[in-house]
This record gives sequence, C-alpha cells and structure tokens, in this order.
Amino acid sequence: MSKPFEIEVRGHVATLWLANAEKKNAMGVAFWGELPGVVASIEADERVRVVVVAARGPHFSVGLDLVEMGAALGPALAGGTARERRQLFDKIHEMRRGFDAIADSRLPFVAAIHGGCIGGALDLVACCDIRVASEDARFSLRETRIAIVADMGSLQRLSGIVGQGHLREMALTGKDINAERALRIGLVNELHPGPEKTLQGAYAMAEEIARNSPLAVQGTREVLRVSERHGVEAGLRYVAAWNAAHLASADLQEAFQAFLEKRTPTFRGE
Repeated sequence: MSKPFEIEVRGHVATLWLANAEKKNAMGVAFWGELPGVVASIEADERVRVVVVAARGPHFSVGLDLVEMGAALGPALAGGTARERRQLFDKIHEMRRGFDAIADSRLPFVAAIHGGCIGGALDLVACCDIRVASEDARFSLRETRIAIVADMGSLQRLSGIVGQGHLREMALTGKDINAERALRIGLVNELHPGPEKTLQGAYAMAEEIARNSPLAVQGTREVLRVSERHGVEAGLRYVAAWNAAHLASADLQEAFQAFLEKRTPTFRGE
C-alpha cells in the first residue's frame, strides 16, 4: 500500500506531498490517521519556515476514499444506538484533527493545486494560507451529491475566503468550478500554465515568505487567526500582547542594521 505522504525539505521550505498517486490521492484510513503526526513532525524541524502542500500524479486529490472509509465507518454508519451515534460523532472529530493542525500551525502553508481538488481536498486547501493553481484545476464541494453534509471544515472556512454567496452555491449545488472562476472569486491567488509551473509559483511564494522574519510571519498568522475567530477587538489586544513579548528581537535589530548598511537582512528567528 502506498503511503499517503512524503516530506521534503529544501532550505527553509518543506513540501508536504500527497503521495498516493495511484489512487488519485484519495483520503483513506492512513491519510486521516497520519496527517496530524506529519504536520507535527514538520513543525518540529527548526529549519522549516513555510510549508508547500503539493501532490503527486494527475490530481491534487479526489477527496474521501469512499470505498475504504465506507468499510472503516460501516459499523458506526449502520448503528442506531446512542453509543454508536456518539462513536461516529467522535470519529468525525478525530478525522478532522489533521486539517485543524494545519489551520492552527505556527507555520504558513501554501497549497499548489492541479487537476481535481474535490470534497475533502477543498477542506484541506481551505486550511492553507495561500492557494495557487494550475489552469487545469477544478474544484468541487460535492458532498451534497453523495448525501453528506461537508464536515471537515470547508463550510466554516471558505466563507472567509470566497464569501457566503459563492460558498453557498458551491455547497448546495455540488457543482465543479474551473480555475478561472476560482481565481475570480478569490479561492486561489494565482493561476499558472500546468502543474510544474504551479509548483514553481508556490515555491516562489514560499521562499518570499521564508526570507522574512520567522517570528513576524508566525505572529502575523497568529493575529490573523485570532482576529478571524474572535473579532477585531480581540485581534487588536492579541497583537499588542504579541508585540510586547516579541518585538525586542534580534531579528528587529538585524532589520535596522541591514537598513543602515543598505543590504538585505538575514533573519534567524531570534
């Protein structure tokens, strides 16, 4: 059985590969079980400042592996007791832990999308900070077409990315949208001609981020998350607390010194 993930580190940029190309990166038991630990292992690598999420094969991901997960969830889906309902409730939360780990990570994530980005794959890229896509990419939040209410985060996260109107159209119809429309509604930041150029674009974006102070990048991500979840006032108070704790850094001294010396700063995250 192919492992669902591979990790590659180049400089300060890690690539989290969806590596089960034979199954079009369908999300099966191993995917859900391993993703939280994979994210934790990337975070533990002190070299890494930015993560690119990319995929092997012709598709980013076709989403949930219906056959494998249907078999794994079969007893819970068939059960009618309160205990069995609770087991299914707990399983849904357990499956979501990997996506929550990305959304809550101290590191920024850039998704490089080509081919199909369907169902759970859209949940995955909604957790990322930035999305770039190939012109052949297509996106679908198609759970309603298979009698499911999307439960891995897209209904909650995409409204802040594409707005309620576009989200509701995608979620209620289950229709595919092409890359051009994805760009127009803000689902993706950039389009590139083909998977290779898309990956290059994602790396260029990641390396641009990685050149900045890692403390400032991580702090910015934290403040954005707090503001999104708790509102403007909470975000303002949080950024004041963050800067009170972190502003007097070696990176800030390096930024001033580099300005005076008319050179590019070299940040160490200290």
